[in-house]
Amino acid sequence: MNMGSQTIGLPQARRDAASIFLAKVFYWMAIGLAVTAAVAWFTVQSGFVAHLVGAPLIVLFIAEIALVWYLSARVWKMSPGAATGCFVGYAALNGLTLSVIFLAYTMTSIASTFVITAGMFGAMSLYGFITKRDLSGMGSFLFMGLIGIILASIVNMFLHSSSLGWTISILGVLIFVGLTAYDVQRIKNMAEQGILEQGDAMIQRGAVIGALSLYLDFINLFLMLLRFVGVTRD
Repeated sequence: MNMGSQTIGLPQARRDAASIFLAKVFYWMAIGLAVTAAVAWFTVQSGFVAHLVGAPLIVLFIAEIALVWYLSARVWKMSPGAATGCFVGYAALNGLTLSVIFLAYTMTSIASTFVITAGMFGAMSLYGFITKRDLSGMGSFLFMGLIGIILASIVNMFLHSSSLGWTISILGVLIFVGLTAYDVQRIKNMAEQGILEQGDAMIQRGAVIGALSLYLDFINLFLMLLRFVGVTRD
């Protein structure tokens, strides 16, 4: 069923409400990014980042995966406060993990990459919001591509191939650019098709899981771009 075509006949009031819901999603995504940036900055400034290299970083990465899986699987059964807390906690945990990039790249290149990422993310978010084209068919294709670059990244941990690394980065940028537009349209459709009529608790849960999706798109797009435009420390 073409979800994009269903929105044309919706009352204006529901479309407006969906826009407000999407703004709520972006608000929580921005909160998540702010928490991540603050934790990463504090970790670097305190010198604690030096203790995260090696095994601690692997432990943190595993904990992140577990928390994302738990939140994604349980969000609709959790209280709104617990769901929000898990999301903010994940953002803080990710800040610890991402603090190590300050050891590899200059502050200026990290800042410039963030600006580039924000521009690309904003453009694709706008496209996903306004396009009349149904992007739902992209979902499975992009997901398969995501699985592919994850597996390739694992393989490259042993091969240490620079050419494979560049290929992964190029494909990663394309995949997360596509996922941004896809996720924005999916969240918009979710709002237009009934979640706003299920009460404040359900709306907050939907906003949290939507924010998590867009947060992950942004962070991963940032990391992929950093490989291109990031300037490594001497």
